[in-house]
Amino acid sequence: MGRFDDLAAFAAVVRVGSFTRAAAQIGVTQSALSQTIRALEHRLDLKLLNRTTRSVSPTEAGERLYRTVGPRFADIETELAVLGELRGKPAGTVRITATEHAVRTLLWPRLQPWLPTFPDIKVEISSDNRFIDIVAERFDIGVRLGGDLAKDMIAVRIAPDMRLIVVGSPRYLERHARPRSPQDLTEHDCICLRLPSHGGLLPWEFKRRGKSVNAHVKGRLVFNSSDMVVKAAVAGHGLAWVPDDTVSEHLAAGHLVTVLDDWSRTFPGYHAYYATRNSSPALGLVVEALRQA
Repeated sequence: MGRFDDLAAFAAVVRVGSFTRAAAQIGVTQSALSQTIRALEHRLDLKLLNRTTRSVSPTEAGERLYRTVGPRFADIETELAVLGELRGKPAGTVRITATEHAVRTLLWPRLQPWLPTFPDIKVEISSDNRFIDIVAERFDIGVRLGGDLAKDMIAVRIAPDMRLIVVGSPRYLERHARPRSPQDLTEHDCICLRLPSHGGLLPWEFKRRGKSVNAHVKGRLVFNSSDMVVKAAVAGHGLAWVPDDTVSEHLAAGHLVTVLDDWSRTFPGYHAYYATRNSSPALGLVVEALRQA
């Protein structure tokens, strides 16, 4: 059985695409993990991984080996987690991927008071704006807007619909004419959000009287964090298109004002989704906690 340890280590490296992250997950040093993989390649007399200073990818032989052993190790880990929960208490680790906005406004506020009730449940939260295949990336739960869900998942609504609005600081609007339509945004500095999933910018979408419009905005500033977009808008660097709950305090304090209110658009609210085969008592309790309120 000891000879399977190197196969498990190999599967971990391929799964996360990094020696550093795999070593952290397994609980060994990066150098020890590298030695294990080299020993496995020597034992099989095959090169399994292509290594560069920035990336790791499987060779043809490595890809074939991973397709064989990867799912089996995943099934073993799932079964061991289920067995642990048979001790009488819900237990195990629940890995969640969610957008940074969902983590800040929903996940942490709801899970923080819930955690002391179930001390044997561990929760790992990954803040990521990418569209993620939760099965392939080994997450138990994904949290995304209702319109972005995979069709083969169980989905549970955990938040009301989300309204996105255009905001700017009074100082910025003193220097620039207020836009009257989405087309007017071409004359403004728009603070954009870059989507990590494909590298493009988040399109600004509007709707009024049944008519939908996508505005082709541009500006001097681009961030991959919605928090930074809001901060830049408050500082007077341009207009931002953001969920209304992220700027409610700034609006109340007069740091920001809204424009194009009659063009604001509402999207289906956040849902928690998960694969049927990954259901467990711990996962069910986490989903129920997220559904509260």
